[in-house]
Amino acid sequence: MDIKKLVLANLPYSAPFLFVDAFDELSDDLAIGRYRFKENEFFYQGHFPGNPITPGVILTETAAQIGLVGLGIYHLIKEEKLAHVTPLFSSAEVDFLLPVYPGEEVQVHATKKYFRFNKLKCHVKMTNERGEKVCEGYLSGFMIEKNN
Repeated sequence: MDIKKLVLANLPYSAPFLFVDAFDELSDDLAIGRYRFKENEFFYQGHFPGNPITPGVILTETAAQIGLVGLGIYHLIKEEKLAHVTPLFSSAEVDFLLPVYPGEEVQVHATKKYFRFNKLKCHVKMTNERGEKVCEGYLSGFMIEKNN
């Protein structure tokens, strides 16, 4: 099976909390993926009524699912450790530059800063369909034994 489809199939999320449509590229140091925000996403009802905008926390989650978890699962598959650990989010430092509206597709570029002792840190940049930077920052997470 194609590694991109394998990583997508092993993401530990499901609707309505899966924010990855596809991975365009995966390597030891890079993950590129995309997601189109559907107009009926659950969070648009309250953020903001009459003027829906994708919440920053959802943009961060999208970047984390594509960049942090996707890249982490890629490494776990390569190391044949996927069945033994679960990825967990630990920190974020993200600057938001533009709003994302219902129906828009975003692309996330994540570059690995390090992956050691089961901890991953990456730089993420999200762009919209026009190539404009939506947000950028650093995300970290770690892998724990599934028994813990």
